[in-house]
Amino acid sequence: MSVFDRLRASLARTRETFTARIEQALRQPPGPEFYEELEAVLVQGDVGIPTTEHIIEQLRARRDARDPAAIRTALREILQGLFGEAVPLHLDPAPAVVLVLGVNGAGKTTSIGKLAYRLRAEGRSVLLAAADTFRAAAIDQLVIWGNRVGVEVVKHAPGADPAAVVYDAVQAMKARGIDVLIVDTAGRLHTKVNLMEELKKISRVIARELPSAPVERLLVLDASTGQNAIQQARRFHEAVDVTGLILAKLDGSAKGGAVLAIGRELGLPVKLVGTGEEPDDLQPFEPRSYVDVLLPEIPGVVGDQ
Repeated sequence: MSVFDRLRASLARTRETFTARIEQALRQPPGPEFYEELEAVLVQGDVGIPTTEHIIEQLRARRDARDPAAIRTALREILQGLFGEAVPLHLDPAPAVVLVLGVNGAGKTTSIGKLAYRLRAEGRSVLLAAADTFRAAAIDQLVIWGNRVGVEVVKHAPGADPAAVVYDAVQAMKARGIDVLIVDTAGRLHTKVNLMEELKKISRVIARELPSAPVERLLVLDASTGQNAIQQARRFHEAVDVTGLILAKLDGSAKGGAVLAIGRELGLPVKLVGTGEEPDDLQPFEPRSYVDVLLPEIPGVVGDQ
């Protein structure tokens, strides 16, 4: 299955509701009723008011959009413009570090396992660090995923210093010539000050021990939570210099429209999306493919299975 087909399958629930309603609105001639209907669809599709207003304003300003076909083309271009170009992971030259952030329950550990699987499939050697020591379950879950995808996990006892775990993982990485270290971090957003200090300490260890290594700080968001995911991202970004986003559970969400707001309001690139439950169901995010799935060039394609 191609990346496009995986993305299309994962957005099935969104296409059944959100996309189908956009298609219905586009059958109307441009006018006040059309714009009111489109605005309602976008807001109810969890795009959010600021991004909805931006889309409507941009569409109204398109003087060339005078019939349904032209409006479809203009709307596709506007949606594409919310993202810009695809931004790949920055992991070269090796060794590189990926700090994975996110609240508990967002799909963080699962995303780490899938990312490790993907990087190994690319021919990179990978090591995992269980630095979410606050929860014993988090360590256990990471070990399960490590065993599943064939990647070793560096861990300490529950309650240990997360920075000490990362230090040991970095030493193991250097000794074995590992390409990528993926670090699971705590997800206690309600204790933001402590979390920020914890992450700063981890970052200092990495900067000291691997001064020239590329470091990705990826925030995992649960796509099914829509606008709530955007609020989480804002709070994390205030505490940490996030470099990109992973959208997990996209396949279980009918709120795929929130991806549009994420693209515009956060100013952070979506780098990876979770498209299913299997280890290989983590794909690079392609904005053009997302728009093609959400609003195909040819009307009527949306309902096809």
